Amino acid sequence: MKKTFISLFLLLLSGSLYAQDSTITYKPKVLLVTAHPDDDALFSASVFKITRLMDGVVDLALMTNGEGGYKYSTLGNYIYGKDLDKEKTGREYLPGIRKKELMAGGDIVGIRNYFFFDQEDFYYTLDVREALDKWDTEWIIQRLEKIISEGDYDFMFLMLPFEGTHGHHKASAVLALRALNNLPEDQRPVALENFIRRGPDDPGVPFTMLEGFPLTKVKPGITFEFDRNQTFGFDDRLNYNIIANWVIAEHKSQGTMQLLMSTGVIEQYWYVDINKDQDIEKTRRFFNAINKVNIYEPIE
Repeated sequence: MKKTFISLFLLLLSGSLYAQDSTITYKPKVLLVTAHPDDDALFSASVFKITRLMDGVVDLALMTNGEGGYKYSTLGNYIYGKDLDKEKTGREYLPGIRKKELMAGGDIVGIRNYFFFDQEDFYYTLDVREALDKWDTEWIIQRLEKIISEGDYDFMFLMLPFEGTHGHHKASAVLALRALNNLPEDQRPVALENFIRRGPDDPGVPFTMLEGFPLTKVKPGITFEFDRNQTFGFDDRLNYNIIANWVIAEHKSQGTMQLLMSTGVIEQYWYVDINKDQDIEKTRRFFNAINKVNIYEPIE
């Protein structure tokens, strides 16, 4: 019943409840590359706008199988009827459960295709090299090259590989950028690395490059944002944190995710240095469109 209601709501949005008010003349195509089956929540409001309000396409490439999330699955035991917070049980069942949770959230924001790489989610680490040593990196790069080449994407959204984030997050960005760098320039989407600010008073994460991985370097002073606090609806009582909350709520096997709801998030995107300078303007117009297009109230 819940999913039927959400599907009907989103169907309405695709009709008369939104304006195709945009500063771009094409339907954007985006490849989202993440490490774990709930990382897509970082991008959720922008993805919703791209697919639901700009008639664009977003596909998702997921590096790990999510089994390492068993430590946060205590509440999920009561939803799924299994002791998911016990390592053996969690590692057995969470890969399937978390794929379903991911795709339920993806239905909300309009993700089209999923590419599952099913690398081991072994445990939390800050060491990017540990993930790169344990994963099948050559196969990952080759498959990403094929996906990018065949997908004809305009943009590729990555996780910002800053020092304090999970090593798997860093590795997903490093591998995606290696794949991108192997392709001819005319086949490369614009690569953007994402993290969040908690609000206007939060300066965000300082970032130039992940040490030892020059492909992750970003152009200084060039970032793009979407503020989920943008309002719409009757009396401007709604905002895009609602979309993020819906996505987060689907990840019931991951209890700590729920603590990230309604935190006034600003999605921030860094422009990766290997991109062409002439694509800065294309990216600026793209984010102008994301910020401009909005849901509005139908005239009664």
